[in-house]
Amino acid sequence: MRPVIGPAPRHRGLWFAFGHNHHGLTLGPVTGRLLAEMMTGETPFTDAHPYRPSRFA
Repeated sequence: MRPVIGPAPRHRGLWFAFGHNHHGLTLGPVTGRLLAEMMTGETPFTDAHPYRPSRFA
């Protein structure tokens, strides 16, 4: 269970935040914070690299 969080590799302006399995309700606020920090250019509170969408490319 490792969600996909980050910018879509081939679609500018599209961001992904899915794949939490049945933990979405509890992980939603953390994912929202991480995504907001990434989208606004802030330094994320945690390393987002393991969740990048391009890991499937």
